[in-house]
Amino acid sequence: MIIIIPMITPKRRAFAAPNSMPNSVNDYVRDPAEIYRRSVEAIRREIDLSRFPGGMAEVALRLVHACAIPEIVGDIVFSPGAAESGKRALESGAAIFVDGEMTGHGIIRSRLPGKNAVICTLGEPQVPVIAKQNATTRAAAAVDLWRGKLHGAVIAIGTAPTALFRLLEVLAEGNERPAMVLGFPVGFVGAAESKEALANQASVPFIALKGRRGGAALAAAAVNALAAPLIVEEAP
Repeated sequence: MIIIIPMITPKRRAFAAPNSMPNSVNDYVRDPAEIYRRSVEAIRREIDLSRFPGGMAEVALRLVHACAIPEIVGDIVFSPGAAESGKRALESGAAIFVDGEMTGHGIIRSRLPGKNAVICTLGEPQVPVIAKQNATTRAAAAVDLWRGKLHGAVIAIGTAPTALFRLLEVLAEGNERPAMVLGFPVGFVGAAESKEALANQASVPFIALKGRRGGAALAAAAVNALAAPLIVEEAP
C-alpha cells in the first residue's frame, strides 16, 4: 500500500508588519518631501539627538538617514564647534577636498552655499609617481597634492584610512589648517585607528565615526548636512 503524505508548506516569515508594506508594487510613497518627512520622523523615534549641540544634530540625523543604521549615533564623535566651523567655511566658498570620486559624487552641488569647488586629486598623473616614491597608497599620495591649498578648506575622507593618516602627517608638519575634517574612512585595516588619531589631535575641528564603519556615502552626507539641513522641525 502506498501512503501519500500531504506536503505542508511552512508559513512564510513576514519581513515587516503587514500595515508597513505596500499592497502592490505600485503602492508606495512617491513624493520626495513626504519620503523625507517620514524618514526624519522614523529616525527621531529611534535615536536620541539630545547630546548633539546645534548643527551637530543635523549632521547626526543625516548620517543615520544615509545608512539606515540608527546604532551608529553612539559612535559619532566631534570637537566643539566643528559643525559651525564647517558651515561657515562652506558659506564663505571654501573648497572641499575629497579622497575619492565616490565621496565627491555624493555631494549635492546645488545645495552648496558658496558654489564650492569639490576637489579630488586621486586621478592626477603625479599620484602614482608619489605613491611609488613613498611606498604608500595612491590615496595617501593624492593628499600630498593638497599642500598649500588647505587653509580654511573642508576635508571629507570617506574611503581610505591612509588618506586620513597622511593628512594628519601633513598637518603635523605645520601646513595650513583646514576649517574642519570629516573622517569617515571604512575598512578592516587602519580605519578605526585613523579616526582615533583624528579624534586625539586638538588643532583641527573634526567630525568622525568611530570604528570600522564609514564610507563615501557617509562622508558626502556629512558635507550635505553642513551645506543644507535635512531636519524637519518636530511638531509642538
